[in-house]
Amino acid sequence: MSDTTGRLATPTATPLHDRDFRGFASDNNSGVHPRILEALAAANGGHQIAYGGDAYTAHLREILRAQFGADSQVYPVFNGTGANVVALDLMTQRWDAVVCARSAHINVDECGAPEKMAGIKLLPLDTPDGKLTPDLIDTVAWGYGDEHHAQPTVLSVTQSTELGTVYSVKELAALVDHAHGKGMVVHLDGARLANAAAALDLPLRALTSDIGVDVVSLGGTKNGCLGAEAVLVLEPKAVSRPPFVRKLNAQLASKMRFASAQLIALLEHDLWRETAGHANEMATALANAVRGIDGVHLTREPEANAVFAILPAQVTPRVQARYPFYLWDEASGEVRWMCSFDTTLADIAGFADALREELARA
Repeated sequence: MSDTTGRLATPTATPLHDRDFRGFASDNNSGVHPRILEALAAANGGHQIAYGGDAYTAHLREILRAQFGADSQVYPVFNGTGANVVALDLMTQRWDAVVCARSAHINVDECGAPEKMAGIKLLPLDTPDGKLTPDLIDTVAWGYGDEHHAQPTVLSVTQSTELGTVYSVKELAALVDHAHGKGMVVHLDGARLANAAAALDLPLRALTSDIGVDVVSLGGTKNGCLGAEAVLVLEPKAVSRPPFVRKLNAQLASKMRFASAQLIALLEHDLWRETAGHANEMATALANAVRGIDGVHLTREPEANAVFAILPAQVTPRVQARYPFYLWDEASGEVRWMCSFDTTLADIAGFADALREELARA
């Protein structure tokens, strides 16, 4: 509540959850970073022009142009699915197709939104580790000019991938160059771009504008924001539609200053590196904590903030009841544990103890 001057009054709400409890289901489950809450409070009060005409969105444009290039354009949106749909809608016509990994979020976890809302066809490719390669792209990127064939005009790459792997700069650059050589444009799903950049100890532009990525879905929510993502157009010539598609896809925020203020807090002084780097470190610590536990089999070494392992089928639901996490592959028993900016070593120790106890009971 506030008085008539807009000053915040003492909060009276009572928490409905244990504020000290943390699980490993998703980095979306975490709260909001204190510095981002401060930025939201600072942006509150008074009036600002709606729909992006505010001082905060203008400042965000300046920051991103300084970091990614003078021609870059930014469009804040509400969530990751919205960012991907808007980005792909900007880059395609209705007869176009998007090449992606079969494990990609746009293919598996967006309820058909790219197809339904943007009207595009996805061409998913099987990958052993979530990473695409130029040779894989060639298996589906053909049929250009054939009106019976959806036109593969966009390559969508996820960094870090849904399987927790991280493309090196060399790997990403090879994909971008190969796609451009075929006349395609490149979209990068960067919901966890910060985790990849922190893992490689690189600036965000080294994985995007420096190697020719055309459009980025820039993540914020998984990295400490309340609910703020952005579509970042790095190469305006890669966009075939006007930014009206943001409104068309229900992603144009009226009080955009609050989304922009969060992204400013995350990006201006590299808070993203601190939060993503911590999440990555916690994933390594988690892998090390469970590595020697009988009955736990790590399926790959963590490269960012995800840990994948196989547990006995009867143990998984019992541990989930104590520390939520997702069953990744029901057939194999593989599970996924995600670490966040607020994961602690005490959380990891408690989780490892729970694993030992439930495995012993089994």
